[in-house]
Amino acid sequence: METKLWQKEKTKNPQWLEDFTIGTDKSFDLLLAEHDVKSSMAHANMLAKTGLISGEENNLLQNELMNILNSVLSGNFIIEEHIEDVHSQIEFLLTRKLGDTGKKIHTARSRNDQVLTAIKLFIKSELKITSLHIKELFDLLQLLSEEHKKILLPGYTHLQIAMPSSFGLWFGAYAESLSDDMEMLLAAYKITDKNPLGSGAGYGSSLPIDRKMTTKELNFSSLNYNVVYAQMTRGKTEKITSMALSTVASTLSKLSMDVCVFMSQNFNFFSFPDELTTGSSIMPHKKNPDVFELIRAKCNKIQALPNELTLLINNLPSGYQRDLQLTKESLFSTFKTLNDCLKAATSMLQQIRVKENILFDEKYKYIFSVEKVNNLVKQGAPFREAYKVVGEEINSGIFEFDGEITHTHEGSIGNLMNAEIKREFYEKLSVLGAV
Repeated sequence: METKLWQKEKTKNPQWLEDFTIGTDKSFDLLLAEHDVKSSMAHANMLAKTGLISGEENNLLQNELMNILNSVLSGNFIIEEHIEDVHSQIEFLLTRKLGDTGKKIHTARSRNDQVLTAIKLFIKSELKITSLHIKELFDLLQLLSEEHKKILLPGYTHLQIAMPSSFGLWFGAYAESLSDDMEMLLAAYKITDKNPLGSGAGYGSSLPIDRKMTTKELNFSSLNYNVVYAQMTRGKTEKITSMALSTVASTLSKLSMDVCVFMSQNFNFFSFPDELTTGSSIMPHKKNPDVFELIRAKCNKIQALPNELTLLINNLPSGYQRDLQLTKESLFSTFKTLNDCLKAATSMLQQIRVKENILFDEKYKYIFSVEKVNNLVKQGAPFREAYKVVGEEINSGIFEFDGEITHTHEGSIGNLMNAEIKREFYEKLSVLGAV
């Protein structure tokens, strides 16, 4: 086993310690490879500008880093058996090819700020990808809302029949929920979009580095100015990001629960093609909403992530602690899980079959009770008197209503405000840089 880049010359850790401290970190590190290389390229340019390496040395580093980047993008990059992590692997490749010049890449840098920079670049990239999956579902929900805006749907409170709703309102409600969720993604992105490179081990450097230069080269909006705080953002950044992802997951979980209830035989508001549902091993009539049940379960797990990260980082002092390594396995795979759920929900809803004339069923007759109260109010009756009159009609079994409703205020059945919701959503998407 070769000596680690950070080890003293005559030390060698036992294998169990290697296995325990590295764990599954290498698999998550591969996700950081592209971002670590780009960070190293910016760092090398900065070292050349400040005179800490020569222009010729920088050219050699840039060429070899580009070769490594190409191997990452082509899927050929690996972390070798004797190498601890992706950051060490990249430095090892530079040193193997360029000798002492390769060793200079770590000048004025610690693995602490190197790792944190790569993580922030990764999170920024993943938040943009997730926002595009959200956009696909948002656009579909708005389309469905407009297509079905005149089809009435029972509204419920306490799972009791309440008042008339519509498919336009139902689809549109989840679109606006995703729009609010984008506020959280945007907040997480803005907090992540600050450059920690140059903070070193958390206490800066006596070398004349230019942190504003690397901020510009890596397309960060600004710096984490205080070098101690820059390191304090490790863990905090992941936690804030997890809160944003959990907010999206909450919307998907609620949507999935609605679907599971509304497609059941007792409700029968809509259906899906047979090939998108599953059957039973003994009941030939079953059409189970397995996709939405799994979305619900996966998204409920995602909603536990902020608490998991809180417990992980809650009582850590300032400065780097090895506990923070575990944030990778908590957060990194969550992006894929949430993206898969967004794609699955979009694919399913593209095939939804909405049922019309639902409220013609006799069991929904009393759903129009408030409409009748309001009609009496419009004729001049005090609300409480109108409420009492309609209540007596219901109790005596003589309540009748023609089913005609006119809701015109903002956000109601007849005035969905989808254009305004879309404008707000796309404004946030634009600020995030995803469109």
